[in-house]
Amino acid sequence: MPLLDTPVRFGVQIQPQHTPYDGIRDAVRRLEDLGVDILFNWDHFFPLTGEPDGLHFESWTMLGAWAEQTERVEFGALVNCNSYRNADLQADMARTIDHISAKGGDTGRFIFGTGAGWFQRDYDEYGYEFGTPGSRLDDLAAGLERVEARWAKLNPAPTRKIPVMIGGKGEQKTLRLVARHADIWHSFVRPDEIAHKVDVIERWAEREGRDTSNLVISNEVYGHGVEHGDALYDAGARLITFGFRGPDFDFELIESWLRWRDSKNA
Repeated sequence: MPLLDTPVRFGVQIQPQHTPYDGIRDAVRRLEDLGVDILFNWDHFFPLTGEPDGLHFESWTMLGAWAEQTERVEFGALVNCNSYRNADLQADMARTIDHISAKGGDTGRFIFGTGAGWFQRDYDEYGYEFGTPGSRLDDLAAGLERVEARWAKLNPAPTRKIPVMIGGKGEQKTLRLVARHADIWHSFVRPDEIAHKVDVIERWAEREGRDTSNLVISNEVYGHGVEHGDALYDAGARLITFGFRGPDFDFELIESWLRWRDSKNA
């Protein structure tokens, strides 16, 4: 069974759309000051909601800025698209951001969240081959092997074992990659689906010869109240993430979720 005897952490995904960067920078500062555990963005090139050609910023360059700006919070993309960058380059970028985020002798705070990709407009406009869901997952499998191999070669090495978060729920390919590589499994599945998905991961882990007892289950609560958080907690989720929309960020809503987190950890 994945890790349950661990504090609940609360993550916020700052949507990098429809907001000037000054507003995003200020949200990062305020969220860290409020006590959020993890900050995420997403890895796309165009807005996913609202005006299709509205304001939008690139993921990895933003994460480099967060590495320098923040002092305590962990951070990463929810999730990086494996298709958009050479896998060895991804590894080197992650290692570099890991080092930038290490302050005062501490280890870095970067989380390598990754997935196979799905937003066709990104592919079409930036010149990537869209392929099929199956081919993109095969590319992700090969990419993860290369990322881990490159981390073992880089000089300097990462400051810590960079946590790998894999997003998705497909049982034949995605969850097998979770069993093989992930420290965190992120999905949007309902609380009553989690036990089945965890069973699938554990069966794949047995075939892969990997111990998943320290796997952290992550799930999304955007648009839901704390009762949904309770149901996810009871199902085993220990990382709860909230999608945060600008430009008028509602920090009081974040504070309410942080109080919920603290009540679970009391």
